[in-house]
Amino acid sequence: MMGEDGYTQVHLAVGATDLRKGIEGLALIVAENFKLDPFSRGLFVFCNSSKDKVKILKWDDTGFWLYYKRLEKSRFRWPEGKSVAMAVSGRELRWLLDGLALSQKCAHRKIAERAII
Repeated sequence: MMGEDGYTQVHLAVGATDLRKGIEGLALIVAENFKLDPFSRGLFVFCNSSKDKVKILKWDDTGFWLYYKRLEKSRFRWPEGKSVAMAVSGRELRWLLDGLALSQKCAHRKIAERAII
Protein backbone atom coordinates (compact mmCIF):
# COMPACT_ATOMS: atom_id res chain seq x y z
CA MET A 1 0.00 0.00 0.00
CA MET A 2 2.25 2.83 1.20
CA GLY A 3 5.47 1.10 0.14
CA GLU A 4 8.74 2.90 -0.45
CA ASP A 5 8.53 2.45 -4.23
CA GLY A 6 5.21 4.22 -4.60
CA TYR A 7 6.39 7.78 -4.01
CA THR A 8 9.32 10.05 -4.78
CA GLN A 9 8.93 12.86 -2.24
CA VAL A 10 7.39 13.48 1.17
CA HIS A 11 5.93 16.88 2.05
CA LEU A 12 4.81 17.73 5.59
CA ALA A 13 2.27 20.39 6.40
CA VAL A 14 4.10 22.37 9.09
CA GLY A 15 1.92 23.03 12.13
CA ALA A 16 -1.70 21.98 12.50
CA THR A 17 -4.23 21.11 9.81
CA ASP A 18 -7.99 20.68 10.23
CA LEU A 19 -8.26 16.91 9.71
CA ARG A 20 -12.01 17.05 9.21
CA LYS A 21 -11.01 17.66 5.59
CA GLY A 22 -11.19 14.72 3.23
CA ILE A 23 -9.33 13.99 0.02
CA GLU A 24 -10.64 17.00 -1.89
CA GLY A 25 -9.90 19.47 0.92
CA LEU A 26 -6.38 18.15 1.52
CA ALA A 27 -5.63 18.08 -2.24
CA LEU A 28 -6.74 21.71 -2.39
CA ILE A 29 -4.30 22.59 0.43
CA VAL A 30 -1.51 20.88 -1.51
CA ALA A 31 -2.33 22.80 -4.69
CA GLU A 32 -3.09 26.23 -3.26
CA ASN A 33 -0.99 26.48 -0.08
CA PHE A 34 1.97 24.23 -0.91
CA LYS A 35 1.96 25.22 -4.62
CA LEU A 36 2.54 21.54 -5.46
CA ASP A 37 0.74 19.04 -7.68
CA PRO A 38 -1.40 16.63 -5.62
CA PHE A 39 -1.29 14.21 -8.59
CA SER A 40 2.49 13.88 -8.34
CA ARG A 41 4.25 10.82 -6.94
CA GLY A 42 4.57 12.41 -3.50
CA LEU A 43 3.15 11.82 -0.07
CA PHE A 44 1.47 14.80 1.57
CA VAL A 45 1.33 14.49 5.35
CA PHE A 46 -0.93 16.46 7.71
CA CYS A 47 -1.24 16.52 11.52
CA ASN A 48 -3.99 17.93 13.76
CA SER A 49 -3.51 20.54 16.51
CA SER A 50 -3.56 17.91 19.29
CA LYS A 51 -0.73 16.08 17.48
CA ASP A 52 -2.42 12.74 17.96
CA LYS A 53 -3.79 12.24 14.43
CA VAL A 54 -2.11 12.15 11.01
CA LYS A 55 -3.50 11.90 7.48
CA ILE A 56 -1.37 11.06 4.45
CA LEU A 57 -2.59 11.81 0.92
CA LYS A 58 -1.15 9.82 -2.00
CA TRP A 59 -2.02 9.58 -5.72
CA ASP A 60 -1.47 6.19 -7.45
CA ASP A 61 -2.53 6.81 -11.11
CA THR A 62 -6.09 5.54 -10.57
CA GLY A 63 -7.15 7.55 -7.56
CA PHE A 64 -6.19 8.98 -4.22
CA TRP A 65 -5.28 7.02 -1.10
CA LEU A 66 -5.98 8.61 2.26
CA TYR A 67 -4.16 7.02 5.19
CA TYR A 68 -5.21 7.91 8.72
CA LYS A 69 -3.53 7.16 12.04
CA ARG A 70 -4.77 8.03 15.53
CA LEU A 71 -2.54 7.62 18.56
CA GLU A 72 -4.30 6.46 21.69
CA LYS A 73 -1.97 7.73 24.42
CA SER A 74 0.92 9.70 22.96
CA ARG A 75 1.63 12.57 20.56
CA PHE A 76 3.56 13.03 17.34
CA ARG A 77 6.58 15.32 17.59
CA TRP A 78 5.38 17.45 14.71
CA PRO A 79 7.43 20.38 13.36
CA GLU A 80 6.15 23.89 13.98
CA GLY A 81 7.17 27.01 12.13
CA LYS A 82 6.26 29.73 9.71
CA SER A 83 6.62 27.77 6.49
CA VAL A 84 3.61 26.04 4.99
CA ALA A 85 5.27 22.79 3.95
CA MET A 86 8.64 21.12 4.24
CA ALA A 87 10.20 18.28 2.29
CA VAL A 88 11.54 15.34 4.29
CA SER A 89 12.94 11.94 3.44
CA GLY A 90 11.02 8.69 3.80
CA ARG A 91 13.26 7.86 6.74
CA GLU A 92 12.38 11.13 8.48
CA LEU A 93 8.68 10.41 7.93
CA ARG A 94 9.13 7.02 9.62
CA TRP A 95 10.86 8.80 12.52
CA LEU A 96 7.86 11.10 12.95
CA LEU A 97 5.37 8.24 12.72
CA ASP A 98 7.42 6.32 15.31
CA GLY A 99 7.30 9.24 17.74
CA LEU A 100 10.76 10.68 17.14
CA ALA A 101 11.62 14.30 16.35
CA LEU A 102 13.10 15.50 13.07
CA SER A 103 15.65 17.56 15.00
CA GLN A 104 17.45 14.54 16.41
CA LYS A 105 21.08 14.39 15.42
CA CYS A 106 21.23 10.61 15.03
CA ALA A 107 19.36 7.48 16.00
CA HIS A 108 22.20 5.92 18.00
CA ARG A 109 24.98 7.37 20.13
CA LYS A 110 28.36 7.57 18.47
CA ILE A 111 30.98 5.30 19.96
CA ALA A 112 34.32 6.85 20.74
CA GLU A 113 36.10 3.64 21.73
CA ARG A 114 38.17 2.06 18.98
CA ALA A 115 39.20 -1.23 20.58
CA ILE A 116 38.09 -4.72 19.66
CA ILE A 117 37.51 -6.90 22.67
